[in-house]
Amino acid sequence: MDVRAFYEFFAGGGMARAGLGPAWTCLFANDFDEKKSASYRLNWGSRELKTADIRLLTTEDLPKAKANLAWASFPCQDLSLAGVGAGLNGERSGTFYAFWKLMNGLIVENRAPDLIVLENVNGAVMSHKGRDFAAICGHFHDAGYAYGAIIVDAALFLPQSRPRLFVIGVRKDLQIPQVLRTDFPSIWHPRALQDAVNSLPQPIKESWVWWHMAAPALRNFGFSDLIEEEPTGVAWRTKAETRRLLALMSDVNLLKVEKAKSAGRRMVGCVYRRTRLDESGARVQRAEVRFDDLSGCLRTPAGGSSRQLLLIVEGENVKSRLISARETARLMGLPDDYALPENYNEAYHLTGDGVAVPAVRHIAEHLLEPILARRSASVHAAA
Repeated sequence: MDVRAFYEFFAGGGMARAGLGPAWTCLFANDFDEKKSASYRLNWGSRELKTADIRLLTTEDLPKAKANLAWASFPCQDLSLAGVGAGLNGERSGTFYAFWKLMNGLIVENRAPDLIVLENVNGAVMSHKGRDFAAICGHFHDAGYAYGAIIVDAALFLPQSRPRLFVIGVRKDLQIPQVLRTDFPSIWHPRALQDAVNSLPQPIKESWVWWHMAAPALRNFGFSDLIEEEPTGVAWRTKAETRRLLALMSDVNLLKVEKAKSAGRRMVGCVYRRTRLDESGARVQRAEVRFDDLSGCLRTPAGGSSRQLLLIVEGENVKSRLISARETARLMGLPDDYALPENYNEAYHLTGDGVAVPAVRHIAEHLLEPILARRSASVHAAA
């Protein structure tokens, strides 16, 4: 079997590890959050995990065994379109630089990972008019990595709208199979990403790779298939509470509810409460619903309005409740035997802050593993 050893930075609950799968060996994992670390240990054990601020780590904290892959799902808050816009200069997203300091240290010690993968929100492509994306690309180029990026929406695999940026770098002394390259952008390279690449400085652009990755099979299940009949940890809202939720809806959203009533089957909608401007320009709270059998993007619950609500419509019967922690885990592709925190907010934060498991598996199967397989074949041929 090919050697597949990895480091998992900003590990959270180990969702990248879950996506890579049992054929991969975790050498080291890191997260600064004690509560997330408790979940990581509960599901994966404690041997590889070090709970600490990445800015305090040095290469001496990493095992001497060389990793084939360094995975980093670094914080997105400062890069998100919904964030404060501090970008890579922000307190949280700026931890990218601490991660890269470790990578530079490994390079100096001749322990550079064969592959480096960064994962973040797709808004990172446009952050600071593309300057943050260019900075990330520049670090790959300067470190001697060929690199490229793809946008993968979890909706291809799971009933959740969750597009994410994956920047994948390969040491330039390793051969990339030609089948994994393309001369032109593909479905994985939307216009915003193409524009960002076209704006890169020419020297940095010379290391760019347009990745060619197979499309997944069509998803054959929807949001309603993941809903618990008897929810755990959440209660159905009273009829009065549901009426108050409906009262927050605009005419457009109320029409969606009326159409759902006449669908002739159970309809599951997801609801987010958002602040909108009314006709007079005043800020008002609105409830917005979708019935396309697709969940909105899970977010960490910084406040009540960010928690996703469910609206279950069966004819004239309309019920509402919070989405359960187990349902959020299913929306991330975690199996039902994955142990979640007992506290609802902690479980929601863990899942909403993670990476979609099947998206990681698809990237591993169609890009990372073929590259490492070519590396192993070259090593054996040279021996």
